[in-house]
Amino acid sequence: MRKLLSIFLVCFSLACASQKDPKVPADSIIAFAKKFVGTKYTYANCEPNKGFDCSGFVYYVFNHFGIKVPRSSIDYTKFGRKISLDSCKKGDVIVFTGTKPKNRRPGHVGIILSEQGEDVQFIHSSSGKKHKGVVISNYSESPYYKSRFIKVVRLEEVK
Repeated sequence: MRKLLSIFLVCFSLACASQKDPKVPADSIIAFAKKFVGTKYTYANCEPNKGFDCSGFVYYVFNHFGIKVPRSSIDYTKFGRKISLDSCKKGDVIVFTGTKPKNRRPGHVGIILSEQGEDVQFIHSSSGKKHKGVVISNYSESPYYKSRFIKVVRLEEVK
């Protein structure tokens, strides 16, 4: 019995060690995030049945996959690996100022939906009057978001 247990433990260890890439596929993250399109905007909230604020939405989506991200948009100031906008891809986090573009501190975040080289689309929970709640936006079609852009952050846990 002891020998059988030892063999099992060795095989289990080898199987775990052979998993080459523990990263979460970006397509899984995107598919999960899209389930919440239309969910209402609620300030300081990260629960789908009550609504999301922007960072609460991003936090909820990534947390579902065990990926740790800041709960507050201001905490993206020094979080993650900064990449250029033209190098962004599915699963990256896009960071904007709040509603005042001249205040260059993070105040809004979303998740990139597009592949590198495509028009940048992102999903986010918007507090806007026109499109409120979880929506999909196109960066190039929005002077409002262009003026507020700060950076794109790549998470190492996403492939």
